[in-house]
Amino acid sequence: MSVRYVESSRLPTAWGVFDIHGFEDPDTNKEHVVLTMGDVGDGEPVLARIHSECLTGDALFSLRCDCGNQLEAALKAISVVGRGALFYLRQEGRGIGLLNKIKAYKLQDAGADTVEANEQLGFGADMRDYTILGPMLRHLHIARVLLMTNNPRKVLAMEENGVEVVERLALHTDSNPHNEKYLLTKGAKMGHLFAAD
Repeated sequence: MSVRYVESSRLPTAWGVFDIHGFEDPDTNKEHVVLTMGDVGDGEPVLARIHSECLTGDALFSLRCDCGNQLEAALKAISVVGRGALFYLRQEGRGIGLLNKIKAYKLQDAGADTVEANEQLGFGADMRDYTILGPMLRHLHIARVLLMTNNPRKVLAMEENGVEVVERLALHTDSNPHNEKYLLTKGAKMGHLFAAD
């Protein structure tokens, strides 16, 4: 895996001061970051979240998804316990990219769900590659996690990267009229689990 560490610095946020660790993937020209708080490499289970970039939800406050709310909830949860890691992966639109996501939005406006829209554009339902996590996890010496996710693929991703998922923690956010179909599709077609194990 070609993902490599570049640099770290402090990052003050509304939820406290994190350390931000930068990584680059020369194969894709993508840059990824991990936000950590406290000592995450001491062998104890680390509260963690794998979060894929969502410009529309994370930065532009879109109500079409729950991404921004999940990002904020994860950062808040880490700050409450004072220790954790958030992996922010540059895999917009489940890996299809921002402009293709906008095309998918147009298809959703015409009645398609999120999976159907991706497939109509010639993509798989979820094109994200979680093997890129390996070098980041090894660099931070993270071996055991309490994983905040509703997505069973992310549990598998951690395990495939040699990390023990001690517990999956459901990440609840409020629905709204704009994202109800999106959330239903995640449960029905993508196997997302909205309750704790």
